[in-house]
Amino acid sequence: MIKVYGVPGWGSAISEVMLTLADIPYQFINVDGFDKPGETRELLEKLNPLCQVPTLELENGEIMTETAAIALLVLDRCPDLAPPVGHADRQQFQRLLIWLVANVYPTFTYADYPERWAPDAPEQLQQSCREYRKSLYLWLDNHLKATPYTFGEQITLIDCYLCVMRTWGPRPDWFAANTPNITAIADSVCKLPKLHKVLKANDILC
Repeated sequence: MIKVYGVPGWGSAISEVMLTLADIPYQFINVDGFDKPGETRELLEKLNPLCQVPTLELENGEIMTETAAIALLVLDRCPDLAPPVGHADRQQFQRLLIWLVANVYPTFTYADYPERWAPDAPEQLQQSCREYRKSLYLWLDNHLKATPYTFGEQITLIDCYLCVMRTWGPRPDWFAANTPNITAIADSVCKLPKLHKVLKANDILC
């Protein structure tokens, strides 16, 4: 069984939702406190020198990190969670998968720990990252149809990202007021009965 090292509500929640949606069994191992010196950090560091969540230990003992890579792993086992090869939406799915982790994720990396990157101006860096993140979400919302999912009636792994990331800064109220498409997609994902348990475990309230 796959082991998911993560923290409830953090980036590991995306992987948990994807695995659950694909009916891939896994064991969740809570490594809360991994971002501070201590036993938990030492445990995670042995698996992933970057000490990031999610970190997955696969059935064969191999280590998998990076949510986009994990998404591709899930698709190998459950291809229906992406537009089919040859379909016009396939390229857009690939683009958004990488776009989310390449553009939005770094704003959390720098804003959550600004003192690491700009010790002389941590508040300025944090505020700049948060405002830039808002501009990214506004761009994304203009490129989504939300009918009821990103690519129509069929749910894809992109929808898992949107459901979880809506709960992070700038928080659901901001999304509701500014990004109606992201909000509608996240609401659709939250309504899926098979995801209720994992969403609740990660404090994702819909």
